[in-house]
Amino acid sequence: MTASAEHRSDAAWRGVLAPYMRPRLGRSLLDLATSVAPYLALSVAMYLALSVSYLLVLAIALPAAGFLLRTFIVFHDCTHGSFLPGRRANVWLGTALGLLVYTPFESWRHSHAVHHGTAGDLDRRGVGDVTTLTVAEYQALPWRGRLSYRLFRNPLIMFGLGPTWSMLLQARLVPKSARARIRRSIIVTNVVLAVAIAAICLLAGWRAYLLVQAPTFMLAGAIGIWLFYVQHQFEDTYWEHRDEWSYTDAALRGSSYLKLPPPLQFFTGNIGLHHIHHLSARIPNYNLQRAHDEIPVLQSVPTLSVRDGLRAVRFKLWDEEQLQLVTFAQARERAARTRRKLRSPIPGT
Repeated sequence: MTASAEHRSDAAWRGVLAPYMRPRLGRSLLDLATSVAPYLALSVAMYLALSVSYLLVLAIALPAAGFLLRTFIVFHDCTHGSFLPGRRANVWLGTALGLLVYTPFESWRHSHAVHHGTAGDLDRRGVGDVTTLTVAEYQALPWRGRLSYRLFRNPLIMFGLGPTWSMLLQARLVPKSARARIRRSIIVTNVVLAVAIAAICLLAGWRAYLLVQAPTFMLAGAIGIWLFYVQHQFEDTYWEHRDEWSYTDAALRGSSYLKLPPPLQFFTGNIGLHHIHHLSARIPNYNLQRAHDEIPVLQSVPTLSVRDGLRAVRFKLWDEEQLQLVTFAQARERAARTRRKLRSPIPGT
């Protein structure tokens, strides 16, 4: 990262990225045709395949999960108002797509906007992000608190039960402090989903519904949560207290470029170019690669391979002394070193 890039103001970056912020209707429609349409078609094929073989259903679930994930990226762009030229068009399309991905549009739009405005800020954690404790905070917890945090950060729970909790259960709850618009969005989404699911169960049976939806949803959900995790939770990521926090630094140093093979980049809607997305959430997913290719400084950012992304799951705590995410074992080793230093005699006494 060059010095000029590090010190470029947010306003200057907006000027640099402005040409990439304009959505193109034709390209957006192509995104819909290569996400929602194949997902719905494959879902119908899975119901039909139930009478043939459940192994065939599971085989179809693999590409269906990929297209469901791609559909979520379109939904995600709509929440930023970046997918279609008109604001109302983004809201209406995003609300409809929210039914396919089991997510109330207004609720997710609000929490995700908070995430963009606070990513990497140690003093504003807790909304729209992955709960992360510092080493000192973790060590100060009673054993029940440490156990709870360990369970939450366990990959089997985070990527196994995580989709069920975050998208099927938590998304159905109406927070007491929610604004009227958000409350309405959650309730309407819940009611429409209940009616739609009841209709499918009447036509195909509840067992068929679960056999078709569960594998697709769980696979897409696990990959989606992993993507969200590794885009900010890597070893040399960026965390600062609010007085020192910078939006630009959080984007360029605390959001990774997850370099994926072309097929995976297609199914994930270019979201691996997360540093650019955090610099400007108004860039449609299909313009992210062009911005990356045409602005050289955006290529000098933390870059992760798929293997790096899988390894990043080991990191659990932010070490404020080393300015790195560390594993539980590394935190334990540091605590042991500190205790040894405190017990060792002072030279000359």
